[in-house]
Amino acid sequence: MTSAPDSQASVAVHVADEAALARLAALLVKALPPRAFVALDGDLGAGKTTLVKAIAAATGIDATDVVSPTFGLIHLHEGPEGRLVHADFYRLSGPDELRETGWEDAIAGEPGRGCQVFVEWPRRIAGLLPADRLDVAITIDSETGRTLAFSSPAPAYAPLMQALASFPRASPARRQSHR
Repeated sequence: MTSAPDSQASVAVHVADEAALARLAALLVKALPPRAFVALDGDLGAGKTTLVKAIAAATGIDATDVVSPTFGLIHLHEGPEGRLVHADFYRLSGPDELRETGWEDAIAGEPGRGCQVFVEWPRRIAGLLPADRLDVAITIDSETGRTLAFSSPAPAYAPLMQALASFPRASPARRQSHR
């Protein structure tokens, strides 16, 4: 098991509304590695699925096809550049239940194509989270405003962290951990 360094890149971004979220999603799509694992943390109603919908739209996937996978656990969306996996593990009681969901096949994707994985409620599978991931903690600021705190020790996400730092209303953030 790889342990994260004591310090890692962290950036907080405030989005005032869904239009700002769409701009952020466009930046994420440009800067995320083709094979990415994104752990989404936040209270119920924080906007985890809304973020995934915005990212899907920015990749050319019909956002109306993206719904919360709370009951289906894992939804697969095929886009022009590869697969978008949207998982919601709120209903899992622990990582042992993950084996029964088809998880390994879902995140494998197709050879030569991208596979970006977005997991809501990642703490439910904490022991199985890859060290090479992006953590996103979403907090509610107002009815439409959210703060998204991005952190990752993984070199694959360094270009993304640099791009996020230049996003309007971005600031250094405290380290978030999902272990």
